[in-house]
Amino acid sequence: MSTSLSTLVPELLDEARAHSSGRAARTVRGHTEHRLRHTVIALTSGSVLADHESPDEATLLVLAGRVRLTDATGGGDGWTGCAGDLTDIPPVRHGLTAEEDSAVLLTVRL
Repeated sequence: MSTSLSTLVPELLDEARAHSSGRAARTVRGHTEHRLRHTVIALTSGSVLADHESPDEATLLVLAGRVRLTDATGGGDGWTGCAGDLTDIPPVRHGLTAEEDSAVLLTVRL
């Protein structure tokens, strides 16, 4: 299976703009037969993924726009990334804010 992220990102951003939440997502790989799950998440500017617990192991790749990954414990300064930036998601409670219309690829180990 292959997916064109360059095609999917604009589609999901359009969906996010149409939703009151300002968010849209699609899992592109990672069902019962896989060890990793890859999900593209689109967020309009100012949209937030509220603080939540960290998965076991995960990374975040910014595909478009600019996002801020925040540490809900107050123990860190957070991380701001723009298109092409990749980071490990810290193993603490965290949130994500879109500083402009953005799309990210979240990869988690199942």
